[in-house]
Amino acid sequence: MDKSALQIARAAYQPKVPASIKGATQLVEGKATESVADQADIKKLFPNTYGMPIVTFEKGTQALASKAINVGVILSGGQAPGGHNVISGIFDGIKAINKDSKLYGFLGGPSGLVDHKYIELTADIIDEYRNTGGFDIIGSGRTKLEEVEQFDKGIEICKKLNINAIVIIGGDDSNTNACVLAEYYLQKKCGIQVIGCPKTIDGDLKNEMIETSFGFDTATKVYSEVIGNIERDANSAKKYWHFIKLMGRSASHVTLECALQTQPNVTLIGEEVEAKKQTLDDIVTYIAQAVANRAAKGLNFGIVLVPEGLIEFIPAIKKLIAELNDMLAANQAEFDKVADDQKIDYVVKHLSKENAAIFESLPVAVSRQLALERDPHGNVQVSLIETEQLLAEMVGKKLAQWKKEGKFVGKFATQHHFFGYEGRCAAPSNFDADYCYSLGRVASLLIASGKTGYMSSVRNTTKPADQWLAGGIPITAMMNMEKRNGKMKPVIQKALVKLDGGPFKFFESKRAQWAIETAFVYPGPIQYFGPAEVADQPTKTIRLEHQ
Repeated sequence: MDKSALQIARAAYQPKVPASIKGATQLVEGKATESVADQADIKKLFPNTYGMPIVTFEKGTQALASKAINVGVILSGGQAPGGHNVISGIFDGIKAINKDSKLYGFLGGPSGLVDHKYIELTADIIDEYRNTGGFDIIGSGRTKLEEVEQFDKGIEICKKLNINAIVIIGGDDSNTNACVLAEYYLQKKCGIQVIGCPKTIDGDLKNEMIETSFGFDTATKVYSEVIGNIERDANSAKKYWHFIKLMGRSASHVTLECALQTQPNVTLIGEEVEAKKQTLDDIVTYIAQAVANRAAKGLNFGIVLVPEGLIEFIPAIKKLIAELNDMLAANQAEFDKVADDQKIDYVVKHLSKENAAIFESLPVAVSRQLALERDPHGNVQVSLIETEQLLAEMVGKKLAQWKKEGKFVGKFATQHHFFGYEGRCAAPSNFDADYCYSLGRVASLLIASGKTGYMSSVRNTTKPADQWLAGGIPITAMMNMEKRNGKMKPVIQKALVKLDGGPFKFFESKRAQWAIETAFVYPGPIQYFGPAEVADQPTKTIRLEHQ
């Protein structure tokens, strides 16, 4: 394939890895684990993989294994920068164990395992994709591995290809599926290990052992570059308020990180909205006051950052959505038969009086999206709700009212943006290139050590890569029970923004100043070459979390 100059240069980049996994390595087991919540329920569902110890890899005197191992790899869910480096790390790892080891890629996500669609990933193929963005080496998909028939189809193809282990690269749902698969294969004693790798640009798959999910670093740097460009444009034209929605349905990590990097005037953090029990009008009033304060200084421009999932964090609307999800899950067949122009009326009639009133108070476009657009889990597709435009319109109406009352003397014109896909397949930053490659190498060591039901873990990531700590965490240790499609199911617990954590506390200490001043920072594009303080720095979030 034709390549850009950057691709050619990046192909030669050698990712940095923890010193402990260079050469001979030994596995050290720690204490037994338990799930973060609902211990009895999780233990009952996962009797074979519950309670396993956290493991770490340390310098050893001999290689872990020498026999050839065949591994199948699956990319699951949305794209995130660095996926290709996880795969190249697995490839190099199993080849280092034995040159006759083979890596197979299942095509199009988990469905490739079920439908027996695969390719052997050879050195020629791997070398084309080192340090590149995207998931196009084998493609991805959102098929959920939940049925015994699917698991058995996986056994068939693994036996045919003599595959010893499967690595599932994905987010919380995908790694939950990996744990279910690991449990089933242990129960069946079929000799197939399953290892997970933590992927999501949303940043909500993390804990003590998983300091960050891969792709978050690169994506937030891409978004921050573009936000910085818009800030500079706003500061140049001095006539628009830009409302910018950012990825992050269930947590506001992306929005907080971009705020830390770019210092916009207003940043909404969903977790804070929920904690303070704010209403939609509270949020609109907060933004309008910031606009009015800057207008009083002759500054009729600014930047507002909005997390994608903001709507679901507003307590009254969250309560409405929960009832909507349950009601539609219980009445889906009947609801599907209702004519499109009657669906809103159907919803109103089947909601409690309180939630029906809230539903009817929303703009028609929003109420339709809440009722009609559902994801595969039966939940609202919040990314389709144009929250940035909704807020801009409502702020405009409030300012118009204030102007009549003599409370606002400025001008208010808006522009709207949603940054999502722009960051998902960017060429990985040096941090993500190193981190992802290390996750792949660690996955290969977990396999060679005979482990299953584990997630690859690389920690101490605020230090230089050779000081990173490598190991694995049982996936069951991260799980709790949550309602999905009207039923309680085991899932990996999402990590939300901690309002008492370092990143939010720092932001909180600065936001009043940023709201009134033009304190914009223009990060510019990702730097792949140059001094470490420019090219190799992790996110501000992870640095503030580990100060």
